[in-house]
Amino acid sequence: MGRIFGTDGVRGVANRDLTAELAVDLAVAAAHILGEVGAFADQRPTAVVARDPRASGEFLEAAVVAGLASAGVDVHRLGVVPTPGAAFLTSHLAADMGVMISASHNPMPDNGIKFLARGGLKLDDDLELLIEQRLEEPWERPVGADVGRIGDSQPGVAAYVDHLVKSTPCRLDGLKIVLDCANGAAFKVGPQVFEQLGATVIAIHAEPDGLNINHNCGSTHLDDLQKAVVLHRADAGFAFDGDADRCLAVDESGAVVDGDHILAILALAARDAGRLTDDTVVATVMSNLGFVHALQAAGISVIQTAVGDRYVLEAMRAGGFNMGGEQSGHVIMGDYATTGDGVLTAAHLAARLRESGSTLSELAAVMTRLPQVLVNVPGVDKRRAHTDPTLQGEVAIATSRLGDSGRVLLRPSGTEPLVRVMVEAATHEEATEVAEHLADVVARTLRS
Repeated sequence: MGRIFGTDGVRGVANRDLTAELAVDLAVAAAHILGEVGAFADQRPTAVVARDPRASGEFLEAAVVAGLASAGVDVHRLGVVPTPGAAFLTSHLAADMGVMISASHNPMPDNGIKFLARGGLKLDDDLELLIEQRLEEPWERPVGADVGRIGDSQPGVAAYVDHLVKSTPCRLDGLKIVLDCANGAAFKVGPQVFEQLGATVIAIHAEPDGLNINHNCGSTHLDDLQKAVVLHRADAGFAFDGDADRCLAVDESGAVVDGDHILAILALAARDAGRLTDDTVVATVMSNLGFVHALQAAGISVIQTAVGDRYVLEAMRAGGFNMGGEQSGHVIMGDYATTGDGVLTAAHLAARLRESGSTLSELAAVMTRLPQVLVNVPGVDKRRAHTDPTLQGEVAIATSRLGDSGRVLLRPSGTEPLVRVMVEAATHEEATEVAEHLADVVARTLRS
């Protein structure tokens, strides 16, 4: 069996790649491995299980719960809850592990399973590899009173909502906010949090039917949110993805405010309040150079990691930093959450609006986004992207040409035989010219 864990759990088309049988086996293997590394004490282990509203989540939830209980784990079944809610409740309920069934922003036919360790922390690569290795191995099955028990824990969701409300710096009275819930996991939690904080809430795409999650809505399709903000003359709009671990925003004019802008606004707010550890933010190499320049000009250091919120989290933990994020809208506020949390991010951004008296467009003006061009070059030997001398020579020439006003980034795809060429420059024309030239060099020199 090849590696089945990707950058964020196990994903695939539900009932074809991700089957009920695989879900049972993964749950059993995870229970055994997390037990062996010391997550379980001398008492019956417990787990929380949550999902987004996809139709396939219903049978996958049943399979995961069955696998855990058959391995002697007591299960708190949460129902439809955002991924960060599952992480919070893993810690809040003192569970030994958590399971989230979701494919995040992916289309409805996909689904995924991700595991959380005690405290609501994502598993590292070594633990995921151990779970894979344990799949389908013989094991001694508990019987009688030793099998796990299953119960619903809906009251736990109220604790998550209360946590989000209490973590928000101020009330939001007087603000009108549009929330695009992506027909996903935050369709109840998102509006509840903002209403309890006193905002006037217009919720759109908040009627999941199991089939409409992420369909022309949410953080990957902002058109409806932009129209709704303008129509309702709202102060801002926030869009979540299917499992609500990310958030993008729309300002009062309908303009998009991406994850770089959001992270910059929140980092400055935390710095001003004396809550930004070492005046440092963790971001990825895909963050716009304008973001880096803006924070550095404000006296905030930026540490950049590989793409993926797990790498941001690793760097935050290693350095003891409390804020990081991605351009895609994953913002990790370590003082309040162990993962990206879209509703938390939106609430804190709205609080910054309320406290500052500024509009969102004024706050977003803290950074100027440099033109960025991304070209995918398929059918190449991506393993040589960082070693081919001809290609690296051309990259060096382009980097020298751009100077401090731009940059070049080559990224081999993690799942496909292609290389992504990203160029930022002072003008879109220059970025396009350099990106297309380098893409041609990649195609010629790395041809498979």
